Amino acid sequence: MPTPQQIGFVGLGKMGFPMAGRLAAAGFALQVYDLDRRVKEQFMAEHKAVGCESPAEVARRSELIITMLPDSKAVQAVVLGSGEKVGMASSMAPGSILVDMSSSSPLATRELGKWLTSRGVQLMDAPVSGGVSKARDGTLAIMAGGSPEVLERCRPVFAAMGERIFFSGPLGSGHAVKALNNMLSAAGFIAAAEVLLVGRRFGVDPKVMNDILNASTGRNNSTENKIEKYVLSRSFSSGFSLDLMLKDLNTAVDLSRELEVPTPFCNACRELWAAAQSSLGRGLDHTDVARWFEQLAHVRLGEQE
Repeated sequence: MPTPQQIGFVGLGKMGFPMAGRLAAAGFALQVYDLDRRVKEQFMAEHKAVGCESPAEVARRSELIITMLPDSKAVQAVVLGSGEKVGMASSMAPGSILVDMSSSSPLATRELGKWLTSRGVQLMDAPVSGGVSKARDGTLAIMAGGSPEVLERCRPVFAAMGERIFFSGPLGSGHAVKALNNMLSAAGFIAAAEVLLVGRRFGVDPKVMNDILNASTGRNNSTENKIEKYVLSRSFSSGFSLDLMLKDLNTAVDLSRELEVPTPFCNACRELWAAAQSSLGRGLDHTDVARWFEQLAHVRLGEQE
């Protein structure tokens, strides 16, 4: 079957805005909606797109609808409706496709998929990794769960936003892999912060030590891409929030519990991030968690504020 050309996009946040922009640049006919009217209008001023007044209107106009929202609850509210607000499902034609690119709960995704399938709508979960910079340049990693046939129909759409497209398995597997990936990333970040603080106390310059780690077996994504750029610089501006990181860690821990797989290390990692959020407050960048470890150690990794 042909690739859908009428694409709906719901959720123009830090990631959704540039991702939808890549679709507009690729020539897809785009229908967009965001809860913040100003953001929607800004997108329309910068890109060729039709602005919709509701998610239901997006669904009526689109063959394929992408959601890029904070969590499963937000996705379900948009799809199924909430209170007096009509959901997209009531306007989605049989044969249409819903792609949830949010970082949602894999178990909730499976349940939503069953409901949509009974009404002739295909659901695919396709969360992304790479952050705002890769969303802007269209080089995200996309992990897609669901039907292989639906993935092939969606592939040209995904290719406009991502450089590497992975078929992760059955519905919900993309969301599972995304949460587990972020758990591993979160563990690497706080491990890097701790060892750098020990080195700092001993008298080793954190930048020198980070360079050594990146030439050694201890290197990870955080030492290579985050520590110097966001922590040592004191910018704490990666574009991915501490609140969303903790949400993903909760998803990973909940999944392991549901599947009865013991994960003592992941549980401890989640608890440390939760303690940092409780101490530092909400609304911060996820790299701000390094400041909490600095407070515990009474040592700073960067000289400038």
